[in-house]
Amino acid sequence: MPDAAPVKTRKPASAAAPALPEAASLDAAIADLGTGLRAWVHVTLAQRAKLLERLHATVSAVAEEWADTAANSKGLEAGHPLRGEEWLSGPYATLVGIDAARDSLAKLAKGESPLAGIPTEPAPGGRRRAHVFPLNRVDGMLLSGYTGEIWFTPGTTDAEARRDAGLAQLQPTTPGGVGLVLGAGNVTSIPVLDVLYELLAHNRVAILKVNPTQDVLVPVYERALAPLIEPGFLRIVRGGGDVGGYLAGHKSIDHVHITGAATTFDAIVWGTGAAGARRKREDRPQLKKPITAELGGVSPIIIVPGVWSDADLRFHAEHVATMRLQNSGHNCIAGQVVILSADWPQRDAFLAALRTAYDAAPARPVWYPRSDEKLAAAASGYPSADWCGDGTRALVEVEPGDDATALETTEYFAPVLGVVSLPGNGQEFLDNAVAHANDELVGTLGANVLIDPETEAALGGGFERAIADLRYGSIAINTWTAFIFLTPTLAWGGFPGATLQHVESGIGVVHNALLLDHVERSIARGPFRPLPRSLSALIGKGRMSVLPKPPWFVSSRTGAAVSEGFTRFRMDGDWVGLMGTLVQAFRA
Repeated sequence: MPDAAPVKTRKPASAAAPALPEAASLDAAIADLGTGLRAWVHVTLAQRAKLLERLHATVSAVAEEWADTAANSKGLEAGHPLRGEEWLSGPYATLVGIDAARDSLAKLAKGESPLAGIPTEPAPGGRRRAHVFPLNRVDGMLLSGYTGEIWFTPGTTDAEARRDAGLAQLQPTTPGGVGLVLGAGNVTSIPVLDVLYELLAHNRVAILKVNPTQDVLVPVYERALAPLIEPGFLRIVRGGGDVGGYLAGHKSIDHVHITGAATTFDAIVWGTGAAGARRKREDRPQLKKPITAELGGVSPIIIVPGVWSDADLRFHAEHVATMRLQNSGHNCIAGQVVILSADWPQRDAFLAALRTAYDAAPARPVWYPRSDEKLAAAASGYPSADWCGDGTRALVEVEPGDDATALETTEYFAPVLGVVSLPGNGQEFLDNAVAHANDELVGTLGANVLIDPETEAALGGGFERAIADLRYGSIAINTWTAFIFLTPTLAWGGFPGATLQHVESGIGVVHNALLLDHVERSIARGPFRPLPRSLSALIGKGRMSVLPKPPWFVSSRTGAAVSEGFTRFRMDGDWVGLMGTLVQAFRA
């Protein structure tokens, strides 16, 4: 996930010779956090749950301003059909995260594991999985047909998973230090959720350095997060790479967390230029403290061949277009490479439907800094690309013999969608696609798989084995990995095993409101067909869903109204208002 302000690391100067004009105020903010940390460890679990209830109220109070400010900053004018994206990815994601974390704290305060009452079962490869979504009737109703699982690392037992759930809240009086959160520049809930995870998973108070692209939201953040700011558990600062570098090197910062790009991560850990490259070769990091990170990657969309109706082709063409075009493609898990079977009889029909959907999605600005450079690189590297919509969307079909390296190793972070074809049908194709995604595509954050229920049933255990073989931290089956991002009881992060030398899509996880340890991956499953075609589930074909079209689809006619309505229901629990929202959902 590229960062608009690369960090320039430097050691903090003495008070007599400040390294930058903001140094004195930054030092004061860190000192405040030291005091706040001493206070935090005296807050009981029950009091922490109450604190999150207050946080729910303050976030709700600014939710409309939050969504409007974010949408305006991205060039989505009043009435734009995609403004609902900023409701879902901002206040909605924050509110459901707060509520899920509060529930975990309430369980812990009663002496229960956050996993208490949550069913587990075997998963392939000697693993166990916990069914962590939905956990209540509201989620089951609003998102019917969608489920979520946490897969634990091989060998983890149920007893270990339940015993260790709670992380730092199992020792609430043990301080975790003062952390630096280098906030993301693209999705407005990320900095807030990262701060919350620092506090709960690690007992770590935090200074949040907001990405310059989010500066306009700082006043909103300050009011939304007042319950954390007032007692000294959080400080929010602005600034560019020089500020981030000063903070990362500060002697009183114990840990760094970044959501950004691998290049920025390397600049922090190793330094820049020839000296940084030498330190990396010699394994001599300049950062002398722990760091965690979420860094994005190139996400595959594996289309398993089957017998699809024309409606199936259209629906999932819009699904794929959404994976690429939501937030103008400025997402760390924007689908980038569609992997198709060269032998699928419906391959050409699907590609035709995809071109139509990709072209027809509402026009919007490509707003993230340096996106023009990424689009120019795609145009130069793939001169035969189709440029769709308003001319800012590239659709690249890699022909046999063409070089797909740039497409598969560059996180464009812009509207560039590629198509790669592999041989085979059925299990042969799926195994080929999994191996290709693992070995050729950069990153391990998120993978998407679309498969019709009849084909999935025919593959049987081979399908689950293939899913187990995918080395990604988030896997979405018949949905998009953004669903995992929005679901707080699932974990979010790259596949385990990354190192400072080979950081892939990052180190560690966030969200994870159940505070689970031993997490390997999160898996979400959705309905292959929307209502009314999902009624085929009544005769044993697929999953039932009451949604005609998910509100996050860029083609949803009522997505803005439904996304706002879902958020308002999370704010106030008004069932009458929700009924009106559901009527809008049925008109999608």
